[in-house]
Amino acid sequence: MTPQQPLGQPLRRPAYDDAATVREMHDDCLAVGRNLRLDRFDRLARAAAAPVPSLAFDQFPREVPKRDIRIDDAAQRLANALHLHLD
Repeated sequence: MTPQQPLGQPLRRPAYDDAATVREMHDDCLAVGRNLRLDRFDRLARAAAAPVPSLAFDQFPREVPKRDIRIDDAAQRLANALHLHLD
């Protein structure tokens, strides 16, 4: 534990470990990234660096089926209570 520094005075110890090897510092960074759950940022960085999708018309599917919309019983009761009458 370091002794208390007076307020407004800079710390007299370095912010990093001079005796650590490059490999140890790299491993520390990886451990911090795992603990902070930074892996999602890695996926975002890879997606940002990926080539852009094509906008050419011939590369899109011709027929795209529409999704079915299901209305469950709870939504039906709520809509009926609000007089929306979903059929």
